[in-house]
Amino acid sequence: MRDGGEQPRQLFTVEEANLRLPLVKVIVKDIVTLFTDLHDRKERLTELRNRSEQSEYRDEVEAMESELEADIETLDTFVAELHDLGVELKDPVTGLVDFRTLVDGREAYLCWKLEEDEIGWWHELDAGAAGRRPVSELHEAVSASSSGSLDVPNDSDAP
Repeated sequence: MRDGGEQPRQLFTVEEANLRLPLVKVIVKDIVTLFTDLHDRKERLTELRNRSEQSEYRDEVEAMESELEADIETLDTFVAELHDLGVELKDPVTGLVDFRTLVDGREAYLCWKLEEDEIGWWHELDAGAAGRRPVSELHEAVSASSSGSLDVPNDSDAP
């Protein structure tokens, strides 16, 4: 995976993150499917290795190992695609991703999981998914603030 130092971090509003979701959703679904499949195949390969040390299975084991390596490279490519979009993969099992944003002038995350229709949650950088809070809190803060420093505008609050 990449080191993150290649380019400045992209910051998203809720609206910008939601605009990226159709593409992100496709990539994340591919990641979740492939990651689960890789995990299952690795377990089967380990069982096969442990059951039989006989050379009759060696060719089959080597073929399985080559396929796994190729699929791991594919998985890395999917993760790199998310990175290029400015999205951070947090959990390849549940399809949890974060988009960086600004809240009161500090960086935070907009948080999304595969089964969700849109960005509905945010959390502090160090809070993790367990600290998810509704993005409606951000909209309320924006409508109560005249500074607009939250980077999450809400046109529906206009008089």
